[in-house]
Amino acid sequence: MNVNVMTVAFAIITMILGCLIGYWLRKTQHEKEILGAEKSAAGILNNAMRDAERLKKDALIEARDKLHKYKDEAESELRERRQDVAAQEKRLSQRESNIDRKESNLEKRESLLENKEQAFMTRTEALKLKEKEAEDLVNKQADELERISMLTRDEAKQLMMATLDQELEHEKAVHIKEYEQEARDEADRRAQSIILDAIQRSAADTVSERTVSVLTLPNDDMKGRIIGKEGRNIRTLEALTGIDIIIDETPEAVVLSGFDPVRREIARMALEKLISDGRIHPARIEEMVEKARKEMDAKIRDMGERAIFEVGIQSLHPDLIKLLGRMYYRTSYGQNVLNHSIEVAKLAGVLASELGEDPQLAKRAGLLHDIGKAVDRDLEGSHVEIGAELVRKYKEPDIVVNAVASHHGDVPAHSIIAVLVAVADTLSAARPGARNESLENYVHRLERLEEIANQEDGVKKSYAIQAGREIRVIVEPNKISDAKATIIARDIKNNIENELSYPGHVKITVIRETRAIEYAK
Repeated sequence: MNVNVMTVAFAIITMILGCLIGYWLRKTQHEKEILGAEKSAAGILNNAMRDAERLKKDALIEARDKLHKYKDEAESELRERRQDVAAQEKRLSQRESNIDRKESNLEKRESLLENKEQAFMTRTEALKLKEKEAEDLVNKQADELERISMLTRDEAKQLMMATLDQELEHEKAVHIKEYEQEARDEADRRAQSIILDAIQRSAADTVSERTVSVLTLPNDDMKGRIIGKEGRNIRTLEALTGIDIIIDETPEAVVLSGFDPVRREIARMALEKLISDGRIHPARIEEMVEKARKEMDAKIRDMGERAIFEVGIQSLHPDLIKLLGRMYYRTSYGQNVLNHSIEVAKLAGVLASELGEDPQLAKRAGLLHDIGKAVDRDLEGSHVEIGAELVRKYKEPDIVVNAVASHHGDVPAHSIIAVLVAVADTLSAARPGARNESLENYVHRLERLEEIANQEDGVKKSYAIQAGREIRVIVEPNKISDAKATIIARDIKNNIENELSYPGHVKITVIRETRAIEYAK
């Protein structure tokens, strides 16, 4: 037990000694660390002081450099300003010199103006004196004129104003006539140019008017077969077609006579089929005539469609197309009506384009303007009235209806297109070769027109122009007044209507002109 106590005591003493030794060693180590830290702090402080001294020196050097730089810049700016001030002082000095020189010139001009003003005042006084003298002289002359003319000033003034008004009125009338004549000449030139261009761009064939058709036979024996036993074949053919069949001594030929071209064409087609078939009897004739009628209907529609295709019109009523085709077999004064209508449509379209109007509407009105001639043999009334009713019936535009109704002047034209259709109709009918008329009849009509005009008192000379569509009558101005000229034009119109037959219209122009001619030598 004593051993254990000693052991424990030894252990405790050892522990105490260990703690003391550890404390001493730790304290020694702490003192060393403190001493090292103090040395390090002293070194850092010394380094900091050295760096601070160096930075201070660098800052002083930089400040001195900037000071020198600012000083140099200030001195340079001061020199520039001094130079500017010197230049401004020089300019001011020059301006003062110029001002002094101008002031001197102004003083001279003022002196000159004063002298001129004085001279002007003197001259004005002299002019006033002369004006007064002139006024006194004018008054004396006026008094003398009043005494000589026995007129007061107001009366003389009124007389002069009246004379001046007459002269001015005459001059105005002369100028107005000159301007009107220039306008008419320009309008004529423009119209001729447009019409010539339209005619050059349109061409149409002409067909001679016929009331008979001649059918060639293979031999003369065929004539007997056409006549038939006791004439039954020919009577059947004439009864079914409404055409007279003339069989005379003309070798190998049969003449079909009738005023209806469609029926005449049907008869020709049926007879050709009978001759080709060889079987000619009433039953066969009836069959062939019916077949020819169907073929004719198809042909008429084809001709109408060809016409609208050639003109370039769309959406036309089928019945109107068929009527157009019938016009191919209708002639007027030897001119084929369908070809004439196509030509009018083309002319009207070109004229409308030149004048800024609707060319399609003008073509439509031109193509349909003579549509009444397709059925005028079957209905009462003129072809104009019938045509207007037809186009109105098939809902054509009002402009087209008016163009059809007015193209011969029966009703007034309500649009430019209606006027253009009438012009195109006249151009197509009046062009050379368009209508069939013998030279003898043509010359006789022109001579007769001039004779009718020359019968009137006061007519000096007359000229029939434009293929007899216009007659110009020159009257003696000393015998015929303007009012009398109008009466002469109406009398000539009435005499022409009563004594002549002619296609279209005849324009009567009475010319009354006074000329004064002098020769300067």
